[in-house]
Amino acid sequence: MRKFAAFILFSVVGTSGWCGDTIRPGLWEVTTRSDLLGLIAHVPSEQMQQITSLARQYGLKVPRIQEGAAISKVCITPEMAEQDIPSHFYENQSGCSVVNASRSGNRYQVELVCDNPRFKGNGHAEGIFSTPERFTGKTEFNSTVQGTPLYVYAETSGRWIGAQCEPMR
Repeated sequence: MRKFAAFILFSVVGTSGWCGDTIRPGLWEVTTRSDLLGLIAHVPSEQMQQITSLARQYGLKVPRIQEGAAISKVCITPEMAEQDIPSHFYENQSGCSVVNASRSGNRYQVELVCDNPRFKGNGHAEGIFSTPERFTGKTEFNSTVQGTPLYVYAETSGRWIGAQCEPMR
C-alpha cells in the first residue's frame, strides 16, 4: 500500500502542472482524481509522514488529498506560460523522460518513460485548455512500482486563481 501511495503522490505532483502559451501565468488550483488516490485515506499516518518526508527530499510538496482527489496550488511563471511544450517540467518533477510531446492549438499530448529505482513504466498525458484560465486532461500510466505492476488512470482539471504567486522551487 505504501509504495502505491508514493507512486500516486509523485505522479500527481509531477504531472499536474502542464501548461502552454495559451494560458495565463499566475496561481492555479489543480485537481487530480484517481481511484488510487482514494487508497491514500487507508495509509497509516506514520507511513504517510514517511511518504511526505521522501517527497520533500526530492523537492516535492505533497498536495492536499481529499475524497480521491489531490488538490494543489501551482505557480506558473510568465516564462513557463510562453513555452510551447514545457517537457522539462515532467522530467524535473517526476524523474521521467519525455519521448514525444506535441501540441496543436489548445490541445497537448505528452508521452513519458520512467526508469528509476522506485518505478519503471510508460505513460501518456493529454489535455485541452478550454480558456486561458481553465484546462482538463487525463493521464494513463502502466508501470512497475518496486516489482509490483500498477496501472494508473487520472483525470485532471485546473483553474486560474490569480496573477500573483511565488515561483516554484
